[in-house]
Amino acid sequence: MTILVFVLSLLGAMALGMPIAFALIACGVVLMLFMGNFDTQILAQNLLEGVNNYPLMAVPFFMLAGELMNAGGISKRIIAMAEALIGHVRGGLGYVAIIAALVMASISGSAVADTAALAAVLIPLMRKSGYDIPRSSGLIAAGGIIAPIIPPSIPFVIFGVAAQVSITKLFLAGIVPGILMGVALWVTWWLCARKDAPSIEGRRFEWARLRHAVRDGLWALALPVVIIGGMKAGVFTPTEAAVVAAVYSLLVGLFVYRELKLPALPHLMLQAAKTSSVVMFLVATALVSAWLITVANIPGEVTELLRPLMEHKTLLLLAMMALVVVVGTALDLMPTVLILTPVLMPIVKQAGIDPVYFGVLFIMNNAIGLLTPPVGTVLNVVAGVAREPLGAVTRGVWPFLVAQLLVLLLLVLFPALVMVPLRWFY
Repeated sequence: MTILVFVLSLLGAMALGMPIAFALIACGVVLMLFMGNFDTQILAQNLLEGVNNYPLMAVPFFMLAGELMNAGGISKRIIAMAEALIGHVRGGLGYVAIIAALVMASISGSAVADTAALAAVLIPLMRKSGYDIPRSSGLIAAGGIIAPIIPPSIPFVIFGVAAQVSITKLFLAGIVPGILMGVALWVTWWLCARKDAPSIEGRRFEWARLRHAVRDGLWALALPVVIIGGMKAGVFTPTEAAVVAAVYSLLVGLFVYRELKLPALPHLMLQAAKTSSVVMFLVATALVSAWLITVANIPGEVTELLRPLMEHKTLLLLAMMALVVVVGTALDLMPTVLILTPVLMPIVKQAGIDPVYFGVLFIMNNAIGLLTPPVGTVLNVVAGVAREPLGAVTRGVWPFLVAQLLVLLLLVLFPALVMVPLRWFY
């Protein structure tokens, strides 16, 4: 009965048009009234405690690093390197989008920011070269969702805090799955480009151009090495890595590439602060609901529903992934993570599933939700930048969405693809 009250109150608040954060507060109030222990002081105390968490300090710094990266010319140079490497082959700009998405994912950790930066640069080039724009937009959107998987990942930080799981392990466990997502896109684009991509007459590979692009972009390539290497060596924590990323992006943009101007810094900081405040307020309200979910024993009720699958880990994971796919069509990534984590984690632990392994699958599944209509945040971003109807971009993304779902299925069936590389890195 409690789980029904929780679901109906949350859906009812959302149906009234409430923002997700306020809908979560309303849901919490309804749960407290249902249990007969409504107390505004407890509500306020849990709101404050929800964000009074050291690892969450990484969120604003990674947000700021993304802003500085785009304004300081780092994103542009990553795309230029990829274009010099592979832009001369048939469908080359699509491969450029995939390579650039992988590299940028290892710097910013934000799917929306990476997608917007890639689309702003590549869509005009693809349109000028005669590419199918809805299909190309779908590819860029599918590449953008790699950002939450490859470190540094903001969703991994949020999940790690909510689930009490090592963020460093989550970061390192996401490297190989993120690369597999890129490989899946590469194969899918190769199949599409054989018939859709324009001809490449007059274009050829030039070593001089590649050397120049790599030399110009070395500072951009060094950032993921610094972040991942520093965490693996124990030089800094994931939270401190966020500060390193922001400072590095600032110094490179100001003094190396010299495209970042001091008068622009207040605006960039304000943009990062606005984005961070939305995320942090959402985290605070979601953790209130998480506390009440635990008090109301909703995880226990869900466990009873899934008990027939508890002895079969693969079937249990498939059932939970199917649930996340359905929820992801209606909710954005962060709300889904924050709402479902306290519900599913007790089941994960009771079934003996490694929390880090589950975290990688869970965040990947939620990232895929960014491509599924009607919400599809990343789809909306690409459609806006490309000035294409959302329906056309949705049709264009389907082959790449299927490819990412197949990668998720592969990781469910073969856990070693996540856990064995983690032992190499950690």
